[in-house]
Amino acid sequence: MFYIGVDLGTSAVKLLLMDSEGKIRKIVSKQYPISFPHPGWSEQNPVDWYEKSIEGIRELTEDINRQEVAGISFGGQMHGLVTLDGQDEVIRPAILWNDGRSTKETDYLNEVIGKERLSEYTANIAFTGFTAPKILWMKENEPDQFARIRKIMLPKDYLAYRLSGVFCSDYSDASGMLLLDVKHRCWSEEMMELCGVRRDQLPDLYESYDVVGTLKPEVASELGFPEQVKIIAGAGDNAAAAVGTGTVGEGMCNISLGTSGTIFISSEHFRVDQNNALHSFAHADGQYHLMGCMLSAASCNKWWMEEILKTSDFAKEQEGILRLGENQVFYLPYLMGERSPHNDPKARAVFAGMTMDTTREEMTQAVLEGVVFGLRDSLEIARSLGISITRTRICGGGAKSPLWKKMVANIMNLKVDVIKSEEGPALGGAILAAVGCGEYESVEEAAGRLIRVVETVEPDPELTEKYENCYRKFQKLYPALKPLFQEIIS
Repeated sequence: MFYIGVDLGTSAVKLLLMDSEGKIRKIVSKQYPISFPHPGWSEQNPVDWYEKSIEGIRELTEDINRQEVAGISFGGQMHGLVTLDGQDEVIRPAILWNDGRSTKETDYLNEVIGKERLSEYTANIAFTGFTAPKILWMKENEPDQFARIRKIMLPKDYLAYRLSGVFCSDYSDASGMLLLDVKHRCWSEEMMELCGVRRDQLPDLYESYDVVGTLKPEVASELGFPEQVKIIAGAGDNAAAAVGTGTVGEGMCNISLGTSGTIFISSEHFRVDQNNALHSFAHADGQYHLMGCMLSAASCNKWWMEEILKTSDFAKEQEGILRLGENQVFYLPYLMGERSPHNDPKARAVFAGMTMDTTREEMTQAVLEGVVFGLRDSLEIARSLGISITRTRICGGGAKSPLWKKMVANIMNLKVDVIKSEEGPALGGAILAAVGCGEYESVEEAAGRLIRVVETVEPDPELTEKYENCYRKFQKLYPALKPLFQEIIS
């Protein structure tokens, strides 16, 4: 039998085909456009997601017996607001996770409703990327469109709806809407009232490995699949990536160096830090996790290389970086504001410490180090809760860089495990599909049997000590510049 994992990303959909033995048989990627209609806005057309996914599924399965496809599941970009009317037509372009238009609504939730009440209702506070502030923005700024809403869903759930006709979501993805009572795993009545949302406008909730339905007959016919192909709920991209890296069970850690950067810590227990600096979400394995998310990670390196240095040879630019732990140039990685742990949409990227002697290599090094320093900020919050973390797994495009992995190991003082496959959410989706179809008893069993560590990058005590001094300096930059950010960013 075959299982399909669909990773609905910000710039492309990645589709992965896995067989019943856990072998990855094929990977296909299809790009779609993203629009920025105003500064700080970020939108996509959900129909593009579906059409490119269908195109990709056809290509993915062209060399196999399509009658042997058993299940499809998803990992998807979180927090996006997808709205449908009574005829199931998309009302407006989806407002994405990295959209910053809802600053006013976020401030209202955090300052007027209050962070303590939000944490009580949802285990989290408001961030501009979350779905609830977007709903409030639409209610205030597009009241006619808001009045047409019959269904509110997340990006991957739009795919599940188009494929199966089932209006559903999973607990991990729903955790990032600021509408879910994460501790009790149900929609929050208080948040629905605050946002002017009815229960019938929100999807039914499932565990990530639950079967929600089967393919619509017309979709099955179009793809050449049997109608009994199961659609499994899936997970938010970070939870799906955690499944795809084997980050399930108590105390496991995964760092993702993708467009955004995350540190993901799985737990059997529900936890919330005092200041809600980390997200407290449900996990795809049926338990919980803490997550720190920075909005710009590998995208910082992409911006620096392509827009500033005008090069696409990332590896060559890193060849001259030799003096780790000694760089006097620092970089704040806040190109699009920041989420964890600062929750400051007005934060901006900054280089500091440059002199007439500063080199191209030192500035490139600062960009790479700044991303890891930013992720360590979230790691320190987790450690303050008494969570002992000594090693992490790693995924994302940035994980292909040996230099960046070495920085992660030494800046964070963690053993960094590199796994055989770095397919992240797409592999996680395929694993969830296999669990949902009964191939494995649990997500933890599947991850334990399918995920293999092939390399471990060990921290060097001398280098770790040098980086400790660097990190203490980095920590002082944001607090010093925060008042200026508030003044210069309108």
